[in-house]
Amino acid sequence: MTIRVLLADDQALLRSAFKVLVDSEPDMEVVGEASDGAQAVRLAKAQSADVVLMDIRMPGTDGLAATRMISDDPAMSHVRVVMLTTFEVDEYVVQSLRAGASGFLGKGAEPDELLGAIRIAAAGEALLSPAATKGLIARFLAQGDGPDGDAPARSERLDALTGREREVLVQVAGGHSNDEIAERLEVSPLTVKTHVNRAMAKLGARDRAQLVVIAYESGLVRPRGD
Repeated sequence: MTIRVLLADDQALLRSAFKVLVDSEPDMEVVGEASDGAQAVRLAKAQSADVVLMDIRMPGTDGLAATRMISDDPAMSHVRVVMLTTFEVDEYVVQSLRAGASGFLGKGAEPDELLGAIRIAAAGEALLSPAATKGLIARFLAQGDGPDGDAPARSERLDALTGREREVLVQVAGGHSNDEIAERLEVSPLTVKTHVNRAMAKLGARDRAQLVVIAYESGLVRPRGD
């Protein structure tokens, strides 16, 4: 299966560099390039993209708004967005995840890291970012990065989870894979996957990245001071 990748960035030179990198891989191809968010939304749908590498800051419709449009469109429920940031510390990171992004990477990420992020996003398996991202997200959520009227509703939704689903959610928020969670909870990976899928359905989460944000927003997982 070939992963169809859309590049969305207002810098043509950067898009060209990403295109060469992505097209060099046998399991992925660039199916389109966009210089602003509105164009990215149109192309993501028209080209049936699997993963969109989306710059946060673009003229006109920015990456945050574009990600929300993609997330809200049922016809693009399979599309995964990886936000690209100039700086690792970006005030829009958590907003991007809330808008539906699967995660984010700094533009200075190593080629292997970027390619790995695309594959992980296409598989919908994990939060995409360097190891430090989890702590960064925790700090943003602890500080409060703006009003979020949906937070109380999300907190109440946790009541729908079973005890085991909560346990699994805590492990997911800790950045652990299904195999790691299975070992920690002494169950099979298939059982973990079932609990994750049920938690996603009950909480209205698109993927594991959304589960992580909800876990922190709801207070189920607390940021560690470091």
